[in-house]
Amino acid sequence: MRVVIQRVSSASVTVGGRVTGKIARGLLVFVGIEAADTAADGEWLAAKLAGLRIFADGAGQMNPSVADIGGGILLISQFTLHASTQKGTRPSFNAAARPEHARPLYERFFAQLSTTLGRPVQSGEFGAMMEVSLVNDGPVTLIIDSKQRE
Repeated sequence: MRVVIQRVSSASVTVGGRVTGKIARGLLVFVGIEAADTAADGEWLAAKLAGLRIFADGAGQMNPSVADIGGGILLISQFTLHASTQKGTRPSFNAAARPEHARPLYERFFAQLSTTLGRPVQSGEFGAMMEVSLVNDGPVTLIIDSKQRE
C-alpha cells in the first residue's frame, strides 16, 4: 500500500454532489493498493499514520501526532498512486490491484485506521469519481509505502 499524506487545516470529499467525508485539522490520506498488498500492509500503515508526529507543538517543532491533537483523518482511495510512466506518456496502472482485491483491503484498512486512531475516520467512496477539497497546513506532504518501510 502506498499513501500520500497531507497535513490539512480542513478537507472534504464530495461524490455526486454529496459530501461523504469532512474533517477540520488533521490528515488527508490518499491510499493506493497494489496486487501484492495484504492486510498486514494495512495494519502497519494504520499504526504508522496514527502515530506520525507531524503537527507543531508549542515550540513549533513537529512532535504531536494526529491522535495527540484530536485531529481527523479523511481517507481517499486512489489507484493512480501505482501508476507507471516508464513507457511513453500514458500512465499504466497494471501494478494497481483489481477492485475485487483492493476493495476488501481498503475496507479493512479503513476499519483498522479507525480502531488505531480511537475514533471514526472519514472517507470518500471506493471506486467513485470524487472531488476533494483541502487547505494545506504547512504545506506538509509525505509519501509512505508499506513495501519500503523507511
